[in-house]
Amino acid sequence: MAAAFVILFLCAIGAPLPGTLFLLALGSFVTQGDAELWQVLLIALAAVVGGDQVGYGIGRIGGRRVVDAIARRFGQVEALDRAQAFSARWGAPGIFFTRWLVTALGPWVNLSSGVAAYPWPRFLFWGVLGEALWVGAYVTLGRLFSDHVQYLAEIIVNLGWSLLALGLAVVSGWALMRELTKAARARQEAEEQAERARSIDQPAEEHLGEPKADDLPTNA
Repeated sequence: MAAAFVILFLCAIGAPLPGTLFLLALGSFVTQGDAELWQVLLIALAAVVGGDQVGYGIGRIGGRRVVDAIARRFGQVEALDRAQAFSARWGAPGIFFTRWLVTALGPWVNLSSGVAAYPWPRFLFWGVLGEALWVGAYVTLGRLFSDHVQYLAEIIVNLGWSLLALGLAVVSGWALMRELTKAARARQEAEEQAERARSIDQPAEEHLGEPKADDLPTNA
C-alpha cells in the first residue's frame, strides 16, 4: 500500500499519472481479496489530501513567480490560466469540483489558491470533501465492476465533460436563485423603509396644519 500512497500523492501534486484508473484498480483489488477496504480508503484519501496541501503550500510560500515558473517548465501555462479563471468564478465550489470532476485542473487550482492566499481552513474543508467523494466513488465502482476496470475507465473519461456541464448548470442555477432572492429581499426592505418614512412624516404634516391658539378668533 506504500506504492499506492506514493502514486496518488504524486497525482494530487500534478504528476501525469492515471489516478482515476488507479482507484478503480484498488477497488478491484478489494473485491479479489488482495486489499482491505478501510486501508484502501484511508491511504488513498490521506495521499490525495496531502498532495493538495503541498500544492497549496508551494503557491502560498513561493508566490506567483514560482508558480508561473512551474507552469512554463511543464508547458502548462494555459492550464494554470484556466484554473485561475475557474477558481475566481466558482470559489469554494471550484475547489470541490476539481477534486473529483475536473481533476485535470485540480493541481493547478491548488497552486493558484495558495498564490491567492485563499483561507487554508476553507481550502482544506472543500478539498477533503471533494477528495472523499472521488476516492469513495471510484473505489466503489472498481469493486462493483472489478472485471471491467479498463472499459469502465474509458466510459468515465467520455462522460467527464458532460458531468462537468451538468454540475456547472446546477451551480449556476443555484447562484442565480440566490442573487434573485437577495434582490427581492433588498427591494422589500427598501419598500418597508419608505413606508416607515411616510408614516413618520404624515403626523408631522397634520400637526403643522393645525391652527395655533394665538390664531383662533376671540369674542369681542
